[in-house]
Amino acid sequence: MALHTAPMPWVNDENAASFVDLYELTMAASYHAHGMTGPATFELSVRRLPPGRGFLVACGLEDAVAYLDRFVFGADAIAYLHSLGTFDEAFLDALSRLRFTGDVWAVPEGEAVFAGEPLLRVTAPLIEAQIAETFLLNALSFQTMIATKAARIAIACGDRTFVDFSGRRDHGAGAALRVARASAVGGASATSNVLAGQLYGLELSGTMAHSYVLSFADESDAFRAYARDFPGNAVLLIDTYDTIEGARRAATVARELTAEGIAIRAVRLDSGDLGGLAREVRAILDGAGCEDVRIFASGDLDEYRIAELLAGGAPIDAFGVGTRLGTSADAPSLSAIYKLVDGPRGPVMKRSADKVSLPGVKQVYREERAGEAVADTIALEGEPGIVGRPLLRQVMAAGQRLAPPEPIDALRGRRAAAAARLPEAARALDATGEEYPVRLSDGLRNLVRELGG
Repeated sequence: MALHTAPMPWVNDENAASFVDLYELTMAASYHAHGMTGPATFELSVRRLPPGRGFLVACGLEDAVAYLDRFVFGADAIAYLHSLGTFDEAFLDALSRLRFTGDVWAVPEGEAVFAGEPLLRVTAPLIEAQIAETFLLNALSFQTMIATKAARIAIACGDRTFVDFSGRRDHGAGAALRVARASAVGGASATSNVLAGQLYGLELSGTMAHSYVLSFADESDAFRAYARDFPGNAVLLIDTYDTIEGARRAATVARELTAEGIAIRAVRLDSGDLGGLAREVRAILDGAGCEDVRIFASGDLDEYRIAELLAGGAPIDAFGVGTRLGTSADAPSLSAIYKLVDGPRGPVMKRSADKVSLPGVKQVYREERAGEAVADTIALEGEPGIVGRPLLRQVMAAGQRLAPPEPIDALRGRRAAAAARLPEAARALDATGEEYPVRLSDGLRNLVRELGG
């Protein structure tokens, strides 16, 4: 049998349009056959908040806009679709010339959002809006899930910092890049992923692995070598053999290297009773005159464990969070939907049991008093008399993006401000999802009744 030697394929600008479920294309072909080319509006929202979540952090919009901005079915895609024998030549010819020409409104990345609220609104010719469904759901639901998890970790950390360490456990290389970015939006101060740092301008953070220590005959020699190679930025992993003895050796090395002008920045704990060990290690470091050496902890951490450690008084200065951040382990998916709300027949709604959708083109308004968010209202676009600031902003017009990508620091700052404005109950790690009121406007309620809801 011949070995497959072709490189593993990736989703890229040239093939992203084909990142679509087959039924999007069969529906599009049928629309084309019936001349259904008029405008339609689809909205993307999340049906319900996952357990423990009192809010979500909108994220993934930049990928969505970039996808729509560069949307094209190239020659390879058309050739493949032709080979399926499913689509006629007229449709494939139309598909080869298809570009996104619609308008997009969205909640800015970093903003707090809630169940039922449109995060994204697409108004475009029906075929264009329909085909975009799969990619848009993938981009926004995954990154919103991760940004929300990171925001919860940031809440648990308080004035401490945390770093994204998740790349090796994430569900694919592409996912790891998006995790690094979404984690930064959610509050991570840095990532260990070098490519993410390069692509998104993120701060990088790294320590050493146990394999580094094991490569030296003596633990202290490993510490000395690393600190001399990276003076002023050395974080020493002290639990390869015995954590307490490792702390003593790190303190000794730190004192020795002071004469060379080299400072140990931190020691890292990665196993065992992190709270108890942190107290013992802090005492050893302080007793050796190494009060400036910080304690960094990692090892199966999440917001719950971090909150527990800090509530117990653990003297930990920063955290590395991996698997449970990059997979949002306790809530690994969002019930995201992308539904037609206004189409060839005007406003429409789905009335399936437990899967009702809200009809009409909508806007979300947030009422704030004394700097605190008090309620959201989902209303029809242009409906008069609604109190609050509108959350959805136009980001594309006639297929063209209206602004360049926002800097990560701006998104991180928006998330911090949005979370700070939420009621404390909504920010709690054990929230039920009912702590913050989201209302329907009178106009929207009337439309639901008119359509039999």
